[in-house]
Amino acid sequence: MAEETRVILHGNRLSPYVKRVEMALKIKGIPYEFVEEDLKNKSPLLFKYNPVHKRIPVLVHNGKPLAESLVILEYIDEAWKTSPQLLPEDPYRRARVHFWASFLHQQLFEAIVLVIKTDGEARQKTIKEMFNKLKLLEDGVKDLFSDGIPLVVDNNINVGLLDVLMFSIFDSYEAHEQVLGIKVIDPEKTPVIYSWIKSINELHVVKELHIPHEKVLASVKLFRKLSMNSTAET
Repeated sequence: MAEETRVILHGNRLSPYVKRVEMALKIKGIPYEFVEEDLKNKSPLLFKYNPVHKRIPVLVHNGKPLAESLVILEYIDEAWKTSPQLLPEDPYRRARVHFWASFLHQQLFEAIVLVIKTDGEARQKTIKEMFNKLKLLEDGVKDLFSDGIPLVVDNNINVGLLDVLMFSIFDSYEAHEQVLGIKVIDPEKTPVIYSWIKSINELHVVKELHIPHEKVLASVKLFRKLSMNSTAET
């Protein structure tokens, strides 16, 4: 890979934040080198490239590092104008996509994480909050995509930022359901979200990035166990 076009992604493929960046690179056809980070023993380069947060993902383009997944996604879209464009050109549509991207990243995903991290009465509250967020997304998507979700599975032409974020959040939802013992995505209660996820899963690039269910399941179980132990100690 020529130095002037060298792209390196530091991450761990079980991380939803890394998944979204890798998906964006793949759908735009950007060659890159993947550096697997051991989250228990992070590399000196990771600390050098992301001294503030010291976490993945970090994208290094021509020796210049960028951190934080949403920042990286927008940079990729601006630096590589190849199709598909993750964000629409129209300012109003772009602003609306930004709004729902923020909702997915900051509210819905965090609500799902809280369900995994809690137990007992607190867990019941977090489950209720998660379903409230899912209902808001369901209604919002119907309004945002009034003519239907414009996802084309054969050539990625209409894949956008929201599709990338949905993939990163819901790629492992079946493992979450198995660990939590609840139905997170119900085709009757949230049919649009269910159909959207199913369409995304048909993308060739998503199939390439798919991690075996048992590996994801073990990761979710470990995350919940560590969270429970941490809560018990406080």
